[in-house]
Amino acid sequence: MSNTLPISKDSLPPRPPSHPEITRAWKRSPEASPPSRKRPRVDESTDSHEQPLSSNTMSSLPPKSIASPIMFPVQPLHRFQGASATIKRPREIAHFSYDHNHEYREDDSGINYYCRPQLGSDLRTGFDTFKHYEDVEDPHLDSLLKTIISKEKREGVKVDTDFVTWRGMMTKIMTAPFDMFAAFDMRATLHDGTIYIEEDFAAKVADRAAEANEPQSNRNSNPHQASREMMTYWGYKFEALALLPDTPQNTPMSVIEQRPSLVVSNHAQHCSIVKTAFGSNSLVIGGEVDGLWQPKPQDPNAPVPWIELKTSEELPQHPQKRDILRFERKLLKFWAQSFLLGVEKIIVGFRSKQGILRAVEVYDTAWIPGRVRRGTACWDGNTCINFAASFLTHLKQTITDEGVYKITLRKKGGTIEVGKVEDKGTGGILSDEFLEWRNRKQEAAEVEKFE
Repeated sequence: MSNTLPISKDSLPPRPPSHPEITRAWKRSPEASPPSRKRPRVDESTDSHEQPLSSNTMSSLPPKSIASPIMFPVQPLHRFQGASATIKRPREIAHFSYDHNHEYREDDSGINYYCRPQLGSDLRTGFDTFKHYEDVEDPHLDSLLKTIISKEKREGVKVDTDFVTWRGMMTKIMTAPFDMFAAFDMRATLHDGTIYIEEDFAAKVADRAAEANEPQSNRNSNPHQASREMMTYWGYKFEALALLPDTPQNTPMSVIEQRPSLVVSNHAQHCSIVKTAFGSNSLVIGGEVDGLWQPKPQDPNAPVPWIELKTSEELPQHPQKRDILRFERKLLKFWAQSFLLGVEKIIVGFRSKQGILRAVEVYDTAWIPGRVRRGTACWDGNTCINFAASFLTHLKQTITDEGVYKITLRKKGGTIEVGKVEDKGTGGILSDEFLEWRNRKQEAAEVEKFE
């Protein structure tokens, strides 16, 4: 991947088009350098820059560090400007699925294929029968680590990397420089030369409880605006309208036409695991992928044509600067999520305030930073990449021994804190299965070395 982000032909922010779519010995890996559970699919028209968070959000929970945390200031941003750090193109190294009961399966059963949805569809339909999965217990990195174990057993080669984490964690880090309301709590541990990073589940649960206890008047000050739960559902409904379990060419028209009547569920998912690098920092990242634009290529080194599905409120017929600014701010998260996994296309369903699908636009992920740079310039892709690379280097310099570390960014805090909260162990970040596997292989390697 080149050091600068590709630029495509510029265009104005989309408005509803008249057409439906634009169109076997244990050894270290020879590569010296180079999933999250389903994120809540809140409708992307809800602008985080305009909705202040509750005072009891997860970022307000103070980290109980054993020693004073090490600070990494987000500002000033000029430290991260200029050409981007060297990036290694994300390459898929493994994958797994969750079935309709959200049970782990090491296969591709969760893969779906894109098929253009019908414009005019009502995204509210089926809300009362929605089968919504939400973690009630801390998932840690278990599914990601289970897949890594299987890969190492199958290939006899250690997955050697500086970092292992879910895509959601890296998205939060990458977008922090330009998200004035950014806030997060993460946990990390160092084991066998690799730093493992996960979401702080306890903080997430506290945040959920705070939102649930928030007065309805505060949660939705506009009586004409749909509820937060309904907006979340719109994103899942758009997925159900836009995806098929097989390619459109292999799917009967009767199956395609019945998509609007299907019960919507987020239990079944497919997750891609990629290896990439930001500067000198190698990463293995797992994350959910919505579907394929076309079948996977036979060449395992070729890019996989994944797509990311998003929803957003349609732009006015004559958009003002504030309308364009609001949309281009949303593009930051759209881009970062897809960039991290090597997803090449982002498909946005534009809907009315009432949830009627008005238009569908297809964006090339690599084109988005250039469009924003030529537009409102409210964020810069190279700065995001350089910031992430610098922060990962900071983590390697800070997390140098065993124990559990807390990584915290408070809303409007401007500084990421990294502090140790437990002297020993991994705090459950690493599963017993993974620790036993790695320790067993390490012991075997030591024995072999002295034979």
